[in-house]
Order: sequence, then structure tokens, then C-alpha cells
Amino acid sequence: MRASAVSFGSAALLVLAACQTVPMPKTPRTTDLSAQIVRPSEPGPPQGPEGACWEADITPAIIETVTEQVQVTAEERDETGTIITPATFRTETRQSITREREVVYFRTPCPEELTVDFVGSLQRALKARGIYTGPLTGQIDPATAEAIRRFQAERGLDSPRLSLGTARELGLSAVPLDQL
Repeated sequence: MRASAVSFGSAALLVLAACQTVPMPKTPRTTDLSAQIVRPSEPGPPQGPEGACWEADITPAIIETVTEQVQVTAEERDETGTIITPATFRTETRQSITREREVVYFRTPCPEELTVDFVGSLQRALKARGIYTGPLTGQIDPATAEAIRRFQAERGLDSPRLSLGTARELGLSAVPLDQL
């Protein structure tokens, strides 16, 4: 009888231990890739950390088209206020550049890191997120580049070139401890 009481007590402890709340792991942070864009004051990539690789991309100019109606002649009215001749207008359209085209730079995994295995893992990571639907080729083909662009555009970098921030967010490149 004593042995069954001990086994019952052990079973009760196991059941109670299973009821304890366990802290949930933190949701991975979404990287703000726009903060990693460098706009150098001189042509060429930035002089970055030793061994850093940089990729250039062009942000297109933003051109605003404004169309407005400009009065050419005023309306004519008689003494009772009735319009005899309506006003005439012409359409004027002009364009102005609201943001100039510029070359920007961002860190990227170095070419020697972009192995077939690395790119295959990249394709799998993008496929798991529903962004890449192509075959796992291990090559950055147009479909892979478009998936990279869509993933990064949501994070502030509209580029088909893989950024180091994206590689780190997807778990493909090491993240320095001070950035965790």
C-alpha cells in the first residue's frame, strides 16, 4: 500500500509539473532594412568593416505629373447675369522630380558565401514563408531574385539583391551577439 501511495504522489507531481506555464519563445524581429541603406557622399561603395561586401542598387527618381485647368478667357454675362459666353480653359501638364535617382549601398553576403547550398537554403526559407514558389535550384535565378525583392520590400529595401540583414533574419548568416 505504501508503494502505491508513492507512485500516486509521483504521478500527481508529474501532472502538476505539466500544468506549469512555460515562457513562449520570442517572435523573431522583422529587420528594418531601410536603416541599413548607405547613401555615400562620394562615388563607390562605403569603406566598411574589414571583409565586408557591399551591393549597389539604384533608387529610381520619383516624378510627379501635375495637370491643371488654366482659365484663358473669363465668362461674359449680360446685365441680367445670364452667361453669354462661357469661360474657356486650357489644360496644362507639367512634370517635376520630387526625388532624384540615386545609387545606394547595403551590406550583402560575400560572393564566396553564396554557394549552391546557401542559395538552396535561401530558397527553402523563402518557400517556407510562401514567397518563393519555384524549384530548389541553388541558383539566384529571376524567380529567386523576385522573391528576395518582395521579402525585402516589406522591410524597406526594394531590391532583388540579397542583403546581409535579410540573410541574418532568415537564419542564413551569423548575427553578431551585440545585435541580438
